[in-house]
Amino acid sequence: MAAFDEMTNADGSIRPAYAPLAEWLRTAPPDLLTYRRQEAELLFRRIGVTFAVYGEKEAQERIIPFDIIPRIMTTKEWRGLTQGLEQRVKALNAFLKDIYGRQEILKAGIVPPDLIYLNPAFRPEMAGKSVPHDLYVQIAGIDVVRVDADTFYVLEDNARTPSGVSYMMENREVMIRLFPELFGQNRVAPVENYTDELLATLTSIAPNSASSDPTVVLMTPGQFNSAYYEHSFLADKLGIELVEGSDLFVKDEVVYMRTTKGPQRVDVIYRRIDDEFLDPLVFRPDSTIGVPGLMSAYHAGNVTLANAVGTGVADDKAIYSYMPDILRFYLGEEPILKNVPTWRCREPEALSYVLDHLPELVVKEVHGSGGYGMLVGPHASKQELETFRKKLQQDPEGFIAQPTLALSTCPTFVESGIAPRHVDLRPFVLCGADGVRIIPGGLTRVALKDGSLVVNSSQGGGTKDTWVMDV
Repeated sequence: MAAFDEMTNADGSIRPAYAPLAEWLRTAPPDLLTYRRQEAELLFRRIGVTFAVYGEKEAQERIIPFDIIPRIMTTKEWRGLTQGLEQRVKALNAFLKDIYGRQEILKAGIVPPDLIYLNPAFRPEMAGKSVPHDLYVQIAGIDVVRVDADTFYVLEDNARTPSGVSYMMENREVMIRLFPELFGQNRVAPVENYTDELLATLTSIAPNSASSDPTVVLMTPGQFNSAYYEHSFLADKLGIELVEGSDLFVKDEVVYMRTTKGPQRVDVIYRRIDDEFLDPLVFRPDSTIGVPGLMSAYHAGNVTLANAVGTGVADDKAIYSYMPDILRFYLGEEPILKNVPTWRCREPEALSYVLDHLPELVVKEVHGSGGYGMLVGPHASKQELETFRKKLQQDPEGFIAQPTLALSTCPTFVESGIAPRHVDLRPFVLCGADGVRIIPGGLTRVALKDGSLVVNSSQGGGTKDTWVMDV
């Protein structure tokens, strides 16, 4: 099936949303795009927008490739998408509250209990514990792909510590600097107020014991973390302290931050540290980046952690396959956004089908991320197919499989000129005690290699600015 071209109709005409951009590209001098791309790379290097690739000996700190041709969506398209995103995050929060509480969905036989109890991201320490305002996922990154003019599929849910929002914001800043004339001619919804909305969300979830002006901090593992740039960027934009575990301590089940003026109570921690490193008294005793006693303060209701401990169970790709049922169970509604059809290889019939159709399917590790541990059947060699066949036979519970979707394409400036490349989209959904906020746009990731469907930066993908426009 041919991929949906977001800019061009089948008859070669330009879709209305892209008409102003297409006209600008038609009249732009031939060398302008090359010059602006070089400028963009210089700006990103000067700003220091990097990410790290663990396990590689060379070039561990990289500049994410940036495409200077924006992806464009209409306000109407965005409105429909956000309704589905809000619905999905509400269901995720209800699911997490339930599995750490009454477990009604397990009793009803909707989700198999072993997918919860044997999940490495499930935290039994959270069982029977309440969290402030009953919110587990305050910041979600829901990856979606488009297959036609009206249909978006959710590719995966990122409910643990979703990253990439700094690239969304820096992409926009660079585009405004490089193409002021385009922004002057078009009504593009702003994204720069994301940090205002994030701070409002974080402030709203402070414990009831907090003061009227709660203290919010961003907790990072430190400068050697792959996403450290984003941590420091967000703390700066939010106007809050960027702290490491050694900057915090717990006394009488209250978290304090060390300052030059003495201890200061901390009410909300936007943590970018995985669960197992948060508190060496509860999780990994060898963690040197956590805070001893943090979980006791958390369970006492004296500090809010965003996102909540244990949310990673909702990131699981096997759990993802149950999301339509999960949504119906808690909300009594049909999903607005579709799931990609998924075969659970743990089920014998599904495994048999997957093994028989391996060259046609995408196979993913249940606990995988970042594009690692994945097989794209149509692009795989015979050796890769056989390797995965053995993996599936040895550990079928560790994998799911999906059809190879024809991801939509957007015009992209590559070495050969302007050409269509496959894209996905990560909108960022904020869920606070005062409601849901979704900034119009998100992070568009683009597969820069011709024909590739893998958009992850760790696998050679790049990013684009995402414009939501009144057209």
